[in-house]
Amino acid sequence: MELPRFDWTGPLRPFPISKMRLVPDGIEKPDWALDGIPKIEPDSDLQKRVEIKTPEQIERMRETCRIAREVLDAGARIIKPGITTDEIDRVIHEETIARGGYPSPLNYHFFPKSCCTSVNEVICHGIPDARKLEDGDIVNIDVTVYYKGVHGDLNDTYFVGNVDEASKQLVRCTYECLEKAIAIVKPGVRFREVGEVISRHASMSGLSVVKSYCGHGIGELFHCAPNIPHYSRNKAVGIMKAGQTFTIEPMINTGLWRDRLWPDEWTAVTADGKRSAQFEHTLLVTESGVEVLTARLPSSPDVYPWLKPASANSK
Repeated sequence: MELPRFDWTGPLRPFPISKMRLVPDGIEKPDWALDGIPKIEPDSDLQKRVEIKTPEQIERMRETCRIAREVLDAGARIIKPGITTDEIDRVIHEETIARGGYPSPLNYHFFPKSCCTSVNEVICHGIPDARKLEDGDIVNIDVTVYYKGVHGDLNDTYFVGNVDEASKQLVRCTYECLEKAIAIVKPGVRFREVGEVISRHASMSGLSVVKSYCGHGIGELFHCAPNIPHYSRNKAVGIMKAGQTFTIEPMINTGLWRDRLWPDEWTAVTADGKRSAQFEHTLLVTESGVEVLTARLPSSPDVYPWLKPASANSK
């Protein structure tokens, strides 16, 4: 495979991409599935107005987000050195379809795969390909499922084999950034506060927050209002209200916050080639606070040392 002329920022390079996977006829599809072009989303008034979901919509969101979590967990279980990100994509695709869902990224603005896999210096939107994961890598899997007319979106960053201490700290801090942001979600809170909380925690560890990509509203549309930046002193408008659903998905860099785009026009990488991590949940604002619609399940793989029960650590 001949590489395009490009000033690569880190060690990673693109590898061959397999052909687009097929979705059975019986599965309900979003309007971009056939031709790659979202039609309802760009012109919807929900790009400007934040929707308050009905109880019926919320129930569908719960169901879809649970499926998305199960699908991501299935992908996580196969991560090890020697596995390709294309194999992860195959599992994500098959597990989504087995549950009656459509993998939302597939053919969205012509994205060629059913999930995003972002390795090491890739910030987000990495395309699954034939590269084998190596011992010491970190990899983010970003899954969105379309089911019963709504989308559920989440991502986690995983360790591949034995990872260096700096990468462990990066991933843990990113996880904590998301947790701290979720902890402030309730009616009356300004969307711009999310970035303040994330920024404060990242900077305490000497890490930086990506500015080019934000959290977003989600529901019958994959991306809509509100826009939720993760950095401080942002200009996000609006306040949280019960019945809103949106993602928070901080991308945190070891080095500087700036990003660049690969020639594939999808893969966002750190400008300095240093590592980046991300975590994402789909959230529902409730009357009293927040419900994490994509929360881990009792069956979710036990991959983060800091989530192990305290008693296990003290033995």
